[in-house]
Amino acid sequence: MKIREIHVHRLVGATVDGGWPAGHEPQDDLHALIEVVADDGLVGWGSVFTGYRLVEAGVEFLRPQWLHESAVEPERVSEKLRQSSFWQGRGGTVEHVISGIDIALWDLFGKVCQQPVSRLLGGNYRARIKPYGSILFDEPARLRDTLAATVARGFRAIKLGWRPFGRVSSRYDELLVRTARETVGPEIELLVDAGGSEEYWPHGYKWALHTARMLAQYDIGWFEEPLPPDDIEGYIRLREAAPLPIAGGEVLTRRQAFLPWIERGAVDILQPDATKCGGLSEARRIAWAAYDHNVGFVSHGWNTGVGVAADLQLAAAIPVARFVEYLTPAAYIEEILTEPFQLDAEGFLPIPQKPGLGIEIDRAALARFSGRK
Repeated sequence: MKIREIHVHRLVGATVDGGWPAGHEPQDDLHALIEVVADDGLVGWGSVFTGYRLVEAGVEFLRPQWLHESAVEPERVSEKLRQSSFWQGRGGTVEHVISGIDIALWDLFGKVCQQPVSRLLGGNYRARIKPYGSILFDEPARLRDTLAATVARGFRAIKLGWRPFGRVSSRYDELLVRTARETVGPEIELLVDAGGSEEYWPHGYKWALHTARMLAQYDIGWFEEPLPPDDIEGYIRLREAAPLPIAGGEVLTRRQAFLPWIERGAVDILQPDATKCGGLSEARRIAWAAYDHNVGFVSHGWNTGVGVAADLQLAAAIPVARFVEYLTPAAYIEEILTEPFQLDAEGFLPIPQKPGLGIEIDRAALARFSGRK
């Protein structure tokens, strides 16, 4: 079975604000879906956390390497794409595009084998996993409303991220965290993401350590991206001194980039994003390397329904996976699948057991988000 074509699907009209200083509008172009079509008509779906125009250019650039390649050998084909784009890739857009193709090839492989991807990745360590509802910080009154709505949707873990946290004062940061804990009570797990990968991040080690000590007083489960993503030395020092787990890694791509962070103990929890880091093939390698060094693993996923499905399959196949990230509310998750994800009574998501990623795309919804009339 060979790859006949790859289609790129734009997602606009319901983009969620990602927390950057200028914010994001619904029409902003942040995500794209990839559809790999085999020569017998069978298709597989992937997700890329990169805008449509860049993804389309990347797919075309890689065309000589993927056209007529095997549609059922995801690891080998994605590695071929990576090796053949050595001088143009090694991260960035090209690696992001390879990520989406890889995920789609795993979906295809599962459909051909009539098995869920998790089984093809090595086997199922769990049948369900807890998602954390991923939301932005906000001023206290609106934050209380958002938290209450997130708990009402069934989430039993919530991550709060980015502005205005870390952008006003340490006193205001504590007000936000105290507001969150008082709103949800002691039974809901709370996680905090500073968003240190924001442009011109102003804070360093001492701010991060001071803030980590404050967060620990409110039983925060981890402190994510407290420093710029290239400051590995700062992360190493912070992990040693902070009284709560330190998390990061969402901007890294390719397994080689993650190795120093794993081997030098820069984080307690590593967060590769399968829609950017190289797909399920790379994310699995990274997760097992982390496991071998006693570093935790949780997929990053500011995501689509296809991305969540990929994260669920990966989480099922990694023994120490703890959560999946679930952006909420998010139309690109909740409205593009024919059978949307459903949390159970305990706030867990079942791992889809149908072949491939275990999902089916609602093409009418996809057309609605294409931005074309």
